[in-house]
Amino acid sequence: MYIDVVVLVILIVLVIMFFKRFSSFVFFMAIVDILLRILTFIKNNIGLPDVSALIGKYIPASISAIIDKYCDGLLNTILQWAFVILMCIFLGYIIKIFIHKKKI
Repeated sequence: MYIDVVVLVILIVLVIMFFKRFSSFVFFMAIVDILLRILTFIKNNIGLPDVSALIGKYIPASISAIIDKYCDGLLNTILQWAFVILMCIFLGYIIKIFIHKKKI
């Protein structure tokens, strides 16, 4: 089923429609990827097999895993590099925020 891609695309469209800034899109993608990675960590390290199976069945490991699942070949490579560039931009935003943060 393509439910994970459909949900991700709908959320991306909603973020773009409501916030209309590239930085909002970048932050959204980073938040989703971090959330998916945290859930994967919980799945791998929790002692409850039912919860682990539920997370493993319905929630992908990361955005990169979603790209790998539904694309291959040149399109996969292009989307993976686009995602890496997006994460580099996110890192730049985070560093900029950290440097300009007021001292306590």
